[in-house]
Amino acid sequence: METYFRRYYDQIFSDPQQLLNLTIRVSAILVAAAIGWWIFNAITKKIRKKYHDRPFFKNNDQIFFLIKRAGHYSILALAGIWLVNMFEAPFIKRIFSAFLIILLTSIANNIVNSFLPYLEHNIAAKTKTAVDNVIIDLFKKFSGIIIYTVGVILALDAMGFNIMPFVAGAGVAGIAIGFAAKDTLSNLIAGVLLIIDRPFEVGDRIEVWTAPKNAATWGDVIHIGLRATKIRTTDNIVIIIPNNEIMKRDIINYTTVTKEIRVRIPIGVAYDADIKKAKELIIKTALELDWVMQEPAPKVVVRSFGDSAVDLQARIWISRPRRRMDTISHVTDRVKEVFQEEGIEIPYPKRDIYIKKEK
Repeated sequence: METYFRRYYDQIFSDPQQLLNLTIRVSAILVAAAIGWWIFNAITKKIRKKYHDRPFFKNNDQIFFLIKRAGHYSILALAGIWLVNMFEAPFIKRIFSAFLIILLTSIANNIVNSFLPYLEHNIAAKTKTAVDNVIIDLFKKFSGIIIYTVGVILALDAMGFNIMPFVAGAGVAGIAIGFAAKDTLSNLIAGVLLIIDRPFEVGDRIEVWTAPKNAATWGDVIHIGLRATKIRTTDNIVIIIPNNEIMKRDIINYTTVTKEIRVRIPIGVAYDADIKKAKELIIKTALELDWVMQEPAPKVVVRSFGDSAVDLQARIWISRPRRRMDTISHVTDRVKEVFQEEGIEIPYPKRDIYIKKEK
């Protein structure tokens, strides 16, 4: 390469006329590029002034910026191509080709980054399914890496490097990384499946399997990520559960289909108590709460006959799932008070002992 440049240098600078012609041609290309630059800016400014009030361009003002940048890059690329062709240097052509590929890669990345927010706010936000949100989120996180990786590989190939060892090495490295990060990849796949299947959504109240001891065992979903899901329990504790763990378990969702749920409350009464009156008092106590539904109405059934009590069960429909524990607490407390006032015994285990005396 050094010999080539020396020969080319001697060829040009040894002939003043050739040097003058080369200078004139280079100057002409630079002047033409400057004129084209100025004309393009004037046209772009005029178009922007005319159409900037249109809803599409008003909401996506970055389009003019991208058009302007693409035009400037195109002018520079054309001027560079003319200059490189003048010198007839294969090595310089390869370097310039690699530079153009990196330039186009940057333009492609800017275009993708500009259009993804548009797709997110104008298309994905209007659809009921969350699949498009997942795809756009993945593109936002990995599009730049993918685009620049492809651009670098193509640039190396344009410069004459053998890229097959790099591709093979990247494949082996990908396999090794896949084995090393299998848990992370498993969580990512589970996160995509959760968002696609939607067994629960943000705001739903679900059971929590990994709650701390003596803490609330259910809470509200506050975030569904690609790796983990965040749940805020009724104790205001945020529990982060890997998506892979969620997919392995039964998901108990209290609010996915409807906001009405039925609460079952076990209550025991003595065998000699008035069962009919006890049922009426339990129903009356339940209806004291404004979130208890009157249709379907609360009802009380006899579940079984225990060792010391008749086991009743109150079945109460409520319109606010988040008041489930409040309903159980209120009914349990009030039933005890009402039963005491009405003389209905809530039994406890008893044993009758008979002492037999033998002569």
